[in-house]
This record gives sequence, structure tokens and C-alpha cells, in this order.
Amino acid sequence: MNNKPIKTDTDYRAALKEVETLMTAELNTLEGEKLDVLVTLIEAYERKHFPLDLPDPVEAIKFEMEQKGLTVKDLEPMIGKSNRVYEILNRKRSLTLKMIWKLHQELGIPALSLIKQPGQIRY
Repeated sequence: MNNKPIKTDTDYRAALKEVETLMTAELNTLEGEKLDVLVTLIEAYERKHFPLDLPDPVEAIKFEMEQKGLTVKDLEPMIGKSNRVYEILNRKRSLTLKMIWKLHQELGIPALSLIKQPGQIRY
């Protein structure tokens, strides 16, 4: 196995092409092990060069509402009365620590997304 770190875009593209040829490799074979190592190297390169950004808190809440078919009324136990929910969703008020905790526990929204400030990039 001749795998080396992926340092350039050319290395990255070559690794992706090689992975394509190994996609049918079976576990516990030389090809399967090579695929596993290449995928790990590709993931490391992508984390460094193509970082994913978390959504801001309001977008995360709206996404969960849409995905789960929730209404403003459904958020009241986590945020407060409907006027407070609207203030949060319209960016007129910030989330409190208690709200963040409840949204994280009840809806499974990542806490990092809920505490993120708009425009803040995750590294």
C-alpha cells in the first residue's frame, strides 16, 4: 500500500479517482484496507480545506421546525410565550442559556449552532 498524505489539489483529485476504483472492495481485503486509508486521508484534507459551517441559531431552529412540522406553539415550552418565540425567530431577541439548553435537548439542535453568533465561522 503506497498511500501518502494529501497535500495538494492534484493529490486530492488523484485520491478521489482511486477511491472510485475501490468502491466495490470487500472488507478485510488489501483493497478494502486501502479504501479505508484513502477515505481517511480525503476526509482530513476536506476538513482542512473545505470546512463546513454550522447554521446560525435562528436558521437551525427554522430548519428543525420545517423538518418536524412544528409550529410556534410547539416551541413555547422551550422558548416561552408565542411573542417571545416570534422575537427569537425575527432576530429581535437573543436566545438565553436556558432556551439553548431546552432546544438542544428537545429538538436535538447542536449546541454549537445555537450559541453561534451570526457571521461566525467554525474552524
